[in-house]
Amino acid sequence: MAGVNTVAGKFDAEVAIVGGGPAGLVCAIALKAAGVDALLVAPAAAPDHRTTALLAGSVTALTMLGVWQGCRPHAAPLRAIRIVDDTARLIRAPEVLFSAAEIGLDAFGCNVENRHLLAALEARVAALAVPRISAAALAVTADDDAISIVHAAGTVRARLAIGADGARSLCRAAAGIATKRHSYPQAALTLNLSHARPHDDSSTEFHTPDGPFTLVPLPGRRSSLVCVLRPEDAQRLLALDDGALAQEVERRAHSLFGAMQVESGRGLFPLAVETADSIAHGRIALVGEAAHVVPPIGAQGLNLSLRDAAAIAEIVAEARHESRDVGATAVLARYATERRADVASRIFAVNILNRSLLTDLIPAQGLRGLSLYLVDRIGPLRRALMREGVGPRLMRGARV
Repeated sequence: MAGVNTVAGKFDAEVAIVGGGPAGLVCAIALKAAGVDALLVAPAAAPDHRTTALLAGSVTALTMLGVWQGCRPHAAPLRAIRIVDDTARLIRAPEVLFSAAEIGLDAFGCNVENRHLLAALEARVAALAVPRISAAALAVTADDDAISIVHAAGTVRARLAIGADGARSLCRAAAGIATKRHSYPQAALTLNLSHARPHDDSSTEFHTPDGPFTLVPLPGRRSSLVCVLRPEDAQRLLALDDGALAQEVERRAHSLFGAMQVESGRGLFPLAVETADSIAHGRIALVGEAAHVVPPIGAQGLNLSLRDAAAIAEIVAEARHESRDVGATAVLARYATERRADVASRIFAVNILNRSLLTDLIPAQGLRGLSLYLVDRIGPLRRALMREGVGPRLMRGARV
């Protein structure tokens, strides 16, 4: 479709998805499966050595879309989550262990390397023959009737643009949507590693004064690590050779998994929260990091993005099947309303947890310790905390 010539009033697609990360690819697959005329504008995603802990709803959605089959051989189930207070402060929280069996699940979800997730998504896009322009969007403009997207080989027009184009979103700028950003005095070091002892399909999160230190299972005796530190400490660890870094990780993990070996592919990311003032305006809907950037704490980032993608696909498909304008104000308003509470509550929870670790105020430390104590002791509270809540149809195993 490269080099499509457009004529005023004509459309190359009803919906154009801008961006080829997981959220954009899920949008394209879900819309195509629902019979919506959708066009993907995105080059292949850059290599990504990180992993994603996909919650059960996300796994269900990917299964419904025919994607999970390609991920399953590379994924490890998350059957338990252990939280350990490693702050050494005066008031410490008790160790808490959440088991998926308590809420009738085999696992809370699965952890998978992003390279395998992207490969499975790309394979499904190809299998469904989703029309694609394999080039980055260069400019996005909106008028009352259409969205125009300029790329290296021409321009395409659509009734609706779904902006899945990341934190520096062209789509968000075209919609005139501002953001609010808060930077933390932290950075996250990410890497994968192997270890001598089994992880028993359990994720272990050490709460330290600098932030969470989280080991999440991968297939075999392997885990992914997200280590949140002060930026200068994160840089110091990043500069270590593999042997020295493995020893440092083992020390911070209190040798829980024995000797470790660091795999290739380290990442370092400054921590911040950034939220768009609105996630839909002027024939543009935002998903993923175009709408919200969340620290890699509590497995919320990509799961939120996939919930965005499932929600906008569901709403657009319904409008299309009722012969309504898929980019109409009412359609976008419904999307914004349905996503507002979910996004706000999850970002709030991540923010409160992270701030409670950073503070030196004894009352705040005491409140955090009491909260985890109550969660550990009160069964209904534990079970409520472990559930994801009601999400889009795909997350509940229903088709769009």
